[in-house]
Amino acid sequence: MHFEEADRLKSLPPYLFAEIDKLINKKRKEGLDVISLGIGDPDIPTSTDIIETLCKEANDPKNHRYPSSYGLRIFKEAVSKFYMQRFNVTLDPEREVLPLMGSKEGIANIAYTCINPGDYVIMTDPSYLVYKISTIFAGGIPYTVPLKEEDDFVLDIEDIDPEIAKKAKIIYINYPNNPTSATCDKIFFENVVSFAEKNNIIVCHDNAYSDVYQGENKPMSFLNAYGSKNVGIEFNSLSKTFNMTGWRIGYAAGNGEIIESLGKYKTNVDSGVFNAIQYAAVKALESYKIHTEHNNNIYNRRRDMIKKTLDDIGIDYFDSNATIYVWAKVPEGFTSGSFSKMLLDKADVVVTPGVEFGKNGEGYIRISMTIDDSRLEEALKRIRNAL
Repeated sequence: MHFEEADRLKSLPPYLFAEIDKLINKKRKEGLDVISLGIGDPDIPTSTDIIETLCKEANDPKNHRYPSSYGLRIFKEAVSKFYMQRFNVTLDPEREVLPLMGSKEGIANIAYTCINPGDYVIMTDPSYLVYKISTIFAGGIPYTVPLKEEDDFVLDIEDIDPEIAKKAKIIYINYPNNPTSATCDKIFFENVVSFAEKNNIIVCHDNAYSDVYQGENKPMSFLNAYGSKNVGIEFNSLSKTFNMTGWRIGYAAGNGEIIESLGKYKTNVDSGVFNAIQYAAVKALESYKIHTEHNNNIYNRRRDMIKKTLDDIGIDYFDSNATIYVWAKVPEGFTSGSFSKMLLDKADVVVTPGVEFGKNGEGYIRISMTIDDSRLEEALKRIRNAL
């Protein structure tokens, strides 16, 4: 048999983080001590109270059968309570909340739910890769809008071609932003709502980094904007807030019709989230303040370590106090790719070239803070020495 991939797979570039993994494994096989600041995967262990809840529920035979595709009522109620306490947003747990196998899955599947072949989908450049990949898979046409440093990497709605806006089906937005770490205000979200209403576009807001921040200026939800539930949904995840990346648990919240359609699609392609994980997620959401404070004490210390090193060696960066990343400019004479390669070759340190998130990411690197303090200190020391 001669195996040939489907055309949709042939059209995709290699997935960035799989390629980073391959590179790290190759260097380690050569006996080199590689430190990765490339992937945003929290190193902080999941809290023991969450793990204990999982173990208890996993031992209950009633949870060994198929879960409901639409999720446990107790989980959806916990999400609703969390949104009221954290964002002062009211959600109907039955109509406006849907469990996901991590927000990545929902972001990908919403494309199949809403996009017909040939539909335009608006997204920023740079951005999380899944927006573009899922659009291509669903037969849509990605339309990218640049994020510019002079705008603090906040999307300028005026940069969107009005003719494309009339033909677009979805706009993906993401604040706090990956990879730039930028944040936005309520006025921005309200402008997006007005834009969506005018052009009959579905807003999909990726809010995976909502609870990694410094100080009292907490990031908001898109659902804080007046009229937001008329035009869109928000994806959120327990991965970054509760150090549960491997657990694969997240949710979509917002417009009831969109939630219903996404649920309808998912009933045909997956069998829901393991009930024991949903019960553990309830435990996490009920005590979110404790977990957020614990994580942010660690991430804020690490962010300060990275910024101090960049200041000392004269590398500019976008001065944000949100997300688990620092978005830094590459020194003169380098591209984002050549600078990242130099750090790997000379320092055995992995950072992510900004261009991998889109052509407008050229000239930057993304540095992740998801590594133990002592290893981060060693990586920063190596970067100093390499420069």
